[in-house]
Amino acid sequence: MKRLIEIPINRLPAEGQRILLRHEEKSVLLLNVAGTFHAIDDSCPHSGASLFAGKLQGNMLQCPAHGLRFNLDKGCPAAKGLEVRTYPIDRQGEICIVNLSGS
Repeated sequence: MKRLIEIPINRLPAEGQRILLRHEEKSVLLLNVAGTFHAIDDSCPHSGASLFAGKLQGNMLQCPAHGLRFNLDKGCPAAKGLEVRTYPIDRQGEICIVNLSGS
């Protein structure tokens, strides 16, 4: 069963901005980096802290709690085994769809 979040394009974050999406029990962070959208779990795998307020440098997002950095394309930090889950995004006309079924 596919789990999808549909966002109208007029609700997408502007370049350099981010929004928090909620679906059932899951929180997903949607970021706009230089016109490219990235969707990741909002929870740091190290401590569970929200990544929403993390410092963004290029394609890297730093956890505000302990400083762990994540590549938004791959979800990989400097420490193996602490990846944040990434989600594919598809645009269909006036709707952007985040697929929570897989990465």
